[in-house]
Amino acid sequence: MTPNDSPDRVAVLVADDEEAPRQQLIAALRQAWPAARIVAEATNGVDAWDAFLEHEPQVCFLDIRMPGLSGIEVAQRIDGRVPVVFVTAFGDHALAAFDAGAVDYVMKPVDAARLGQALQRVQTRLDRPAAPDLSALLAQLSGQLRKPAPPAVIQASVGKEVKLIRIEQIVYFESDARYTRVAYDDEAGPGEALIRTPLKELLAQLDADQFWQVHRSVIVNHRHIASALRIDEGTMVLTLRGRSERLPVSRHFQGLFKGQ
Repeated sequence: MTPNDSPDRVAVLVADDEEAPRQQLIAALRQAWPAARIVAEATNGVDAWDAFLEHEPQVCFLDIRMPGLSGIEVAQRIDGRVPVVFVTAFGDHALAAFDAGAVDYVMKPVDAARLGQALQRVQTRLDRPAAPDLSALLAQLSGQLRKPAPPAVIQASVGKEVKLIRIEQIVYFESDARYTRVAYDDEAGPGEALIRTPLKELLAQLDADQFWQVHRSVIVNHRHIASALRIDEGTMVLTLRGRSERLPVSRHFQGLFKGQ
């Protein structure tokens, strides 16, 4: 079956920080793959990841070099759940991903014939959704992209005080409509503070090996997790060391706690 023969519409996310290449890719997709339904566009990696969680696309086209999170870092968070096609002007990264077995890549500006080949491979993945393990490759490629060091402290408001919270003291971040709550443990004991930085922006700054996103509104320092408790088939919560809160784990992130 070719992409054009697909009987169902396929939800697609397109992320590229450059307007003209992004629109050119979308136009090419609509021409080459009528079954494609563009459910979200993103102009940076942070918004691309947020859009992935919100819209649950079946295929993602990700520019490799984007502000905030790179396309490779977004692909690492997607973790094989859906096919990813890298969009790039840098042949070194694209060819390495292709040779190692990534779904595929397209170069800017998009060539119709090359896009058609990529879509054939995407359709194969959709028909047989056994995801290749690309974790080692993505880690290698991510290391080639320069990224600022994670912050050592977070400045947060506690009443009229601006408190400097060392990053290792933070237990979790939880966002609401206006603020992000910072739960921490320091020498004085457990505490809470507020910052204005949205959770999705924090994701691009924090060390992903230490801080795990477990819900669209929650990032937790995994060193403070005591256990993951499955309530029922679709519901999981985290318990924390020395704290009474229970943090929700959404379906996307329950794979972090598979057990042995």
